[in-house]
This record gives sequence, C-alpha cells and structure tokens, in this order.
Amino acid sequence: MAQNTTEVLVGTGVLAVAAGFLIYAAGLTGFAATTPDSYNLNASFRSAEGVGVGTEVRMAGVKVGTVTGLDLNAETFRADTTFTMKQGIEIPDDSAISISSEGLLGGNFVEIIPGGSPFNIDPDGEIEDTQSSVSLVTLLLKFVSGSDE
Repeated sequence: MAQNTTEVLVGTGVLAVAAGFLIYAAGLTGFAATTPDSYNLNASFRSAEGVGVGTEVRMAGVKVGTVTGLDLNAETFRADTTFTMKQGIEIPDDSAISISSEGLLGGNFVEIIPGGSPFNIDPDGEIEDTQSSVSLVTLLLKFVSGSDE
C-alpha cells in the first residue's frame, strides 16, 4: 500500500511540473491573449522573414510588446502582423515599424520608431509605415555578383 501512495505522489508531482512548463511556454510564446495591461496593434509587411509569434517588439531598445499573430493576407500577399503593446505606451499615428536584426548571428525583432504627431494610434489600430526585413543572403549575393539592383 505504501508503494501505491508513493507512486501517486510522484505522479502528481510530475503532472504539476508539466503543467508549470505549459504555462511558462504559453507566456513565453505570446500564446496567452491580450492581458488587461496590454492592447493590440497591427502592421502589414512585404516580408516578415525571421519574425514569428513570440518575437519581441522594441522601442528604443526596450521590450514594449510581443508579436501574437502572423498571417498571409490572400488579397495583398503581405504578412499581416498583430502584436500586443504594454498599456500606457501610446504610439503616435505617424510612427514607423521595421523588422531589425540583432546582428549577423542574432535573431530578428520588431522595432517601433515613434513619430512626432500629437495624435496616437487607437487600440486595434494599424501602423502603416512599415519596413520589411532585409535578407542577409540577398545582400551578400548582390555584393559578390557586383549587382547594383
């Protein structure tokens, strides 16, 4: 009987640890939907190479949000991106957004470059001035081939 009790306790512990990992992974990947202390914004990129759900959104090098959705728009053939922003950080409506790289070996992140407008983007609004990711392989091929295009 003592062996059964031990097995039940060990099994319960394993399930608790597994549940903790699932909750942690959901939060890390941005699977958890908008929380009360955040709001959604949208942007449409020509190419969102290197960006996925869970990618950081930064402003002035500080994480201010997370990418929560990435879909191909079948009409425009652009990557429609949804991301959450921390409540209290208001983005001017003339701001730009770009996909930036952390370096040659680093990953990509989404960077917001704030504008100077006195008017802000409403929650669920869209940042229209976008700059897609630059493919390092394409740049190297242009350099090697000597192409100006």
